[in-house]
Amino acid sequence: MTSKLGFAARLWYYFRIGYATYLTFILGALNTLVVVWYLAIREVPAIENFFGHFVPFAIVTTLVGVPSGVIIGWVHLKRSLAYSSEQDITAEANPYFYKLPPGYNREAFAPLYLELLVELNRLLDAHNLLTDEDRPRIETIRRKLQVLADGGIVGTPRKKM
Repeated sequence: MTSKLGFAARLWYYFRIGYATYLTFILGALNTLVVVWYLAIREVPAIENFFGHFVPFAIVTTLVGVPSGVIIGWVHLKRSLAYSSEQDITAEANPYFYKLPPGYNREAFAPLYLELLVELNRLLDAHNLLTDEDRPRIETIRRKLQVLADGGIVGTPRKKM
């Protein structure tokens, strides 16, 4: 039952991405061109005489609209606080900011880091280089890393509302 539900959830996600990113974008752009032409441009004879027909209007609008969209998108990503706020929210909601994703991170890197930490601790201890302040700090890191390697969560994920 779980695999069928997971498959359905994947299909739903693919549908949302395809519909929202591609279908509605194309339909929305065409709809805007047609609505503006028939409801705005055709009502102003001077502008209609300038373009003459719908196709030149669509070409000019596209030639102006695409670079404008690129500039606005660039400003959104590079210069506005909106994008960084969106990323903050995404980071808070992403469960993989509090646990290791499956795959090589959990299967190879976490055990490697854990083993390196244990062996380095053993080496430092053998040479009497650990202070009393170092031991609990290293042990805390080791416990957290072990939790991550076992597939657990460290930190405090945001509560879902």
